[in-house]
Amino acid sequence: MKTIDALKKRRSYRDLDDNINVSDEKIADTIKEILELVPDAFNMKSQRVVLVQGDKHKKLWDSVYEEFGGQVAKEKTDVFKNASGTVLFFYDSETVEKMKKEFSLYEKQFEPWAYQSNGMLQLSIWDTLCEMGLGYNLQHYNPVIDKRVKEMFDVDDNYVLLAEMVYGNILSDVDKKEKEDINKRFKISK
Repeated sequence: MKTIDALKKRRSYRDLDDNINVSDEKIADTIKEILELVPDAFNMKSQRVVLVQGDKHKKLWDSVYEEFGGQVAKEKTDVFKNASGTVLFFYDSETVEKMKKEFSLYEKQFEPWAYQSNGMLQLSIWDTLCEMGLGYNLQHYNPVIDKRVKEMFDVDDNYVLLAEMVYGNILSDVDKKEKEDINKRFKISK
């Protein structure tokens, strides 16, 4: 699939279940390959991923609800729980700090570069899940759930949680995107 075609299909699907036609192993192998291939400034390899599947995925979303102490509707977290899995995206702050020391001229840039490479990773995985015929949505319950996630999945303390991508079988379509006047955000200079 071409990049433009994948982006045109990109939607946030929330009506998902765990009845997918792709094996957990295939998803894991594909995400590992993408993690290896997505670039990172100075080749620092700051991106980290925890793939949560099966019962642990369900427990994750129960824990998200508990962590918010009722401030998030159970129906909302259950929507994510009903899906098949969650990709947790992190960057490794220890790696970023090491790069700051090693290349002090660029010290202030390494954290933004870590965010940028993580964004590329998220979009690459998003597009690939689309190619697999899966639905997905990107959530941001961090930093409220950070401590619980690290405990649940034995994640290093220096990992900084950035996003949670839920994926599963699409149960219903979403509305089409409204066209915008892209010239408000785009400029050509010659």
